[in-house]
Amino acid sequence: MIAELNRLVELVEGRLNDDLDVGPLARELGTTEYHLRRMFSSLAGMPLSEYVRRRRMSVAAADVLGDEDLLSIAVRYGYGSTEAFGRAFRAVHGVSVGSVKRHGGPLRTQPQLRFRLTVEGNITMDTRITDRPAFQLVGHATRVPLIHEGVNPHIQAHIASLPEAEHARLKALSDIDPGGLLQVSADVDPDYTEGSKLTYLHGVAVTGVTPVADDLDTIEVPAGTWAVFHTEGVYPAALQEAWAATATDWFPSNPWRLRPGPSLVAVLDRADDFSIATCELWLPVERS
Repeated sequence: MIAELNRLVELVEGRLNDDLDVGPLARELGTTEYHLRRMFSSLAGMPLSEYVRRRRMSVAAADVLGDEDLLSIAVRYGYGSTEAFGRAFRAVHGVSVGSVKRHGGPLRTQPQLRFRLTVEGNITMDTRITDRPAFQLVGHATRVPLIHEGVNPHIQAHIASLPEAEHARLKALSDIDPGGLLQVSADVDPDYTEGSKLTYLHGVAVTGVTPVADDLDTIEVPAGTWAVFHTEGVYPAALQEAWAATATDWFPSNPWRLRPGPSLVAVLDRADDFSIATCELWLPVERS
């Protein structure tokens, strides 16, 4: 996977003047756009689209300092007007095109990325691979912003809005592993951009045989393979650290890649105040 990401960076570098279609690039690399975007974002700390924008504006700065007219430069880098190019230029460099022309800077350069795998061997990930038939996720869904670290207050508010009796009702419906109440994240931005919207469902997994009431939201999950990561510790920090480590440690070292689908968190045990928890993180995967 590290080789794939470095090849992606090389392909991006050769196409800074073109519209970037990640799908064909992913196929050239023998992987999927979904997996490539998620792994790039996790390891680079920024979405692929943001990296491309920063690289384009870094290279475009040299053109801006020359004598070429601004519209020609804007069109070369995929912008239909000097205004749109100017906004992107300011967003990256923090100054206007005019200021750079007059003063030569300051400029914020985005270096070309290089991915490397550092093997330390000090983190053991408790993981299992399991195949599951098709099933349903049923419960109460809402749209919330993605937050990478700490408690998501929008999710907290959603769960708090449900009557206590509703939790018991959902638990009674659970009839397939992972059992019990689940934290489900679906429709997540492939770039995993913080603040982007996702569907959060507070619910359970069911086989589809049990009748489901009309007042519950449903997510259909096709048959497939899952990587299940066991975590213990401070909640939600330990869970979020394990989630990050799947990208930095586990996927680069194993012959699996993410496939589209919801991610699931099953809480196996917890302290009364939820400060400590034992969880399982379920991620949909396929062989790479």
